[in-house]
Parts: sequence; structure tokens; C-alpha cells
Amino acid sequence: MNTEGLIPHLFRTEYRKIVSVLCKYFGLSQVALAEDIASDTFLTATQSWGVEGVPANPVAWLYQVAKNKAKNAMHRKEIFENKVVPQIKDVNPEWQEVDIDLSPRNIIDSQLQMMFAVCHPALPPEAQIGLSLRILSGFGIEEIARAFLTNKETINKRLYRAKEKLREAHIAVELPSAGEMDERLSVVLKTIYLLFNEGYYAAGGDHTLRKDLCLEAIRLCTMLIENNSTNKPAVNALMSLMCFHASRFDARIDKDGELVLYADQDASLWNTDLISKGGYFLQCASGGNELSAYHLEAAIAYWHTQQDDSEEKWNKVLQLYNRLLQLAYSPVAALNRTYAFSKVYGKPAAIQEAEKLNLIGDRFYYLLLGELYLHIDNEKAKQHFQRALSLAKTTAEKQSIQKKADAI
Repeated sequence: MNTEGLIPHLFRTEYRKIVSVLCKYFGLSQVALAEDIASDTFLTATQSWGVEGVPANPVAWLYQVAKNKAKNAMHRKEIFENKVVPQIKDVNPEWQEVDIDLSPRNIIDSQLQMMFAVCHPALPPEAQIGLSLRILSGFGIEEIARAFLTNKETINKRLYRAKEKLREAHIAVELPSAGEMDERLSVVLKTIYLLFNEGYYAAGGDHTLRKDLCLEAIRLCTMLIENNSTNKPAVNALMSLMCFHASRFDARIDKDGELVLYADQDASLWNTDLISKGGYFLQCASGGNELSAYHLEAAIAYWHTQQDDSEEKWNKVLQLYNRLLQLAYSPVAALNRTYAFSKVYGKPAAIQEAEKLNLIGDRFYYLLLGELYLHIDNEKAKQHFQRALSLAKTTAEKQSIQKKADAI
């Protein structure tokens, strides 16, 4: 791999590790300093490797440069604190004596601890996702802006406010105590879940599916599973859910990048390895007495990986949706339940169920109504497809819906 391709790759994989370790030593109040050191490390690599060539061990080179820059930063800060502002707060006198540990074990521990710090309930969900993408995933500001359908300036302001909130709240980079773990873990899982959905239901640019966001959510969840203190049933249930959904990635988008609805998917394109993994993690999630929304969604996703179209299958899916809505109601779940309802009780009854939801700003709502009205009232079906088309976000999605409307 040449320098031009290697450095962006290493930025994605190593930036987050360097920032997490530095935040652990500096404290979360110095997250901006940690990010500056990490960014400057890659800038130095770009300049040096372009002239001298790529070193034999690029990762070790980056870690050593980051350590040196961190020590220089600590030295400058010590001079400032001792000679310029002796009374400055938030001083860590042990900084200068600490050897920054970028060993694999400490990197993993630091990232896990940073996950809980970044996903603190003091921050709004969009800030948690934004910080997770930036600090834990190494996403660039422009990438995050695309994911949120906004511009770089808005993301920069959002991240700045989030970092200020973290600093003001004196949030430590550490795992919660056993008594706080379940509550804090639920926030972390929600952030990972939202991150996965941000990619699975991508609504920006020309991407109907953002696999990079989905795979990043799976990576973060894997870190939780690999740690004994965070390997809980709900974590395994969420991993199971994401594996089942990810198994249908290749069937969900056609060669032109257009969305393929579930009923039209080619089941031969489903990834059987991921389906097996989903089943394994669903089994792991069965321990204990907890029944979370992730358990029910994972069970629903499991049935969507079963190729038969029998009434028995859809009856089970419908029952799971009924329990899910009782446990944690959401308009998306209610809409998805309507499709299962149509498979059990027929389209006319499902139309009545769907129209009660009145999700007038949701393109999937009108897309479902279009499918339900098809061959019952084709004029209404076309009207709903046209409404879905007006709300579609991506070019590929618009082309897919337009084909459905034109086919009537």
C-alpha cells in the first residue's frame, strides 16, 4: 500500500487508539489536546514518509511519535503552569513521570473506558454519536457531517459543545462501578444502536446503506462483549440483532445501489456466516432474567433470515412485535409490525392498521402503503409511491421508488 492510501487507513484504525490512551492520562478535560497530538502525529507521518519512505513498522512509528509529542506537550504545560499561571486548576503533577502505555491491552481498556465517557447521559444522543464517530472510530468531520446530513461547521460546533459539557461535568475516563454499570451500559448500547441505524437506514448523499457505520457499531459492541464486566445479555442481544441485519446487506441493495424491499430480496445473497453468528449471540443473550427490546428485535431479525413465507413465521414475528411495542413503543417498530400484520391478516386489514399511524413525514410509511394498496387500489398505490418519492433522500432510493410508481 502506498503512502497516499496507507495514512488514511492508519488514521481510521490508530487515531482512536492514540486519543483514547492520551485522554486516559491527560483526563477528559484535555480531549482537545489529545486530538491535536494525534492529528499532528499523522501530519508528521505524511511529511516524513513522503520524503523518507514508509518505515518498516508504521504503527510502532506512529506510537513513538505520539509519545514524544505527548511528553513535549506535558513539558510545555508544566512550564506554563509553574511559571505563568501557578494557580491553574486541573493539574496532574504525575504527568511528567508517566510513560504513556500504548500496549494492546491498555489500548483496548482505554477505548472501552472512553466509550462510557463519551456515551455519558449528560450528553444528547446526537452528541454521543458524533463523539463516538470522531474519538472512538476515527471518522473525519466531513464524514460525520454526511452521516448527519449537515455541514462541517455544524458538526464542529456540536462536537465543541459536547467536549465542553464533558469538561464541565468532570466525567472520568473509567468503567462505571458495578452499581452503575447497567444504567450506564444502557446508554452505551443505545448509542451503538443509533449508530448502526444511521448506517442501515442511511438518508444522506447517494448511499442507501452506509456499511462503514454499521460495521463500526459492530466493532464497538464487540469490545463490550470481550470484556467480562460489560458482557451482559443485552449486549449479546444487540450484537445478534446487528449480525442478522448485516447478513442481508448484499441483498438489500441492488447493483445500481437501489433499495430492495424484503419481499423482493434474493435470499441466496444472504450471508450464512453472519446468520450463524447472530444465532450464537442470541443464544448467549438468553442467560439471566432480563428481556430487553434488543432481545425482541433480535428474535424478529432472526425470523427475517428464514426463507419460508408461511403464516406461522409471520404469526411469530407479529407476536414479537406486539411484545416489543408493549415494552418500548416506537413509530418505526409499529410501522414494521404492520407489514407482518398484512402477511397474517391480509392487506385490507393492514391498511387500516397502517393509516392509524399517520406517519406523514416518513418515506417508509408511504412506501408500505403503496405496497399494501397495490392490486387493491392502484391509483392510491401510485399516490403513496409518489409521496414516498417526494420524501426520499438518496438518488438510488428515488430511482427505486420511481420504478414502482411507473410499473403500475
